[in-house]
Amino acid sequence: MFWEYAEALIWAVALALVLTTFIVQAFKIPSGSMLETLQIGDRLLVNKFLYGLKNPFTDEYLIRGKDPQVGDIIVFRYPKDRSLDYIKRIVGVPGDTLEMHNKILYRNGVPVQEPYVRQTQPLVVIPGRDEWGPITVPEDKYFAMGDNRDESSDSRFWGYLDRKDIRGKAWIIYWSSNGLANMRLNRIGKVIE
Repeated sequence: MFWEYAEALIWAVALALVLTTFIVQAFKIPSGSMLETLQIGDRLLVNKFLYGLKNPFTDEYLIRGKDPQVGDIIVFRYPKDRSLDYIKRIVGVPGDTLEMHNKILYRNGVPVQEPYVRQTQPLVVIPGRDEWGPITVPEDKYFAMGDNRDESSDSRFWGYLDRKDIRGKAWIIYWSSNGLANMRLNRIGKVIE
């Protein structure tokens, strides 16, 4: 009987390792850089398989999947400290020309409609944050920004994001709480867009 339980436990651990390495992984939102789309304390699942199957030791693609698209909310290794994971929205893909004037993002010369963007300092325009460009996104690079534009450390400050550093696309909220007294049950099961 002991061996039956041990065998079941070994299979369960092996399955969990395969799932979290290649298919789906859980993450917690620690900051307000994606408000209002994602709340502090949201716990979400990330689809790691969508963009391809990676070697877990080198981050090189074994099978390259779908390319990340403008609007995708992604989890990735922070370029300045690869031990940290960040979450942002892709606003520029390879070949896009981006610029920002008076807090309005332009992609390929056209102002982008971004109903999800939050401005906490609407009357303050800061060069480098709210006025920059034009820049062209290089091959295999992405430009990512937080939805809470005035409170986000993103590509405006640390540059382009390498495709190989993208862990996956945010998929669904499985729990949302900012402490025991602040459980947000209405967010559970919400698909992230």
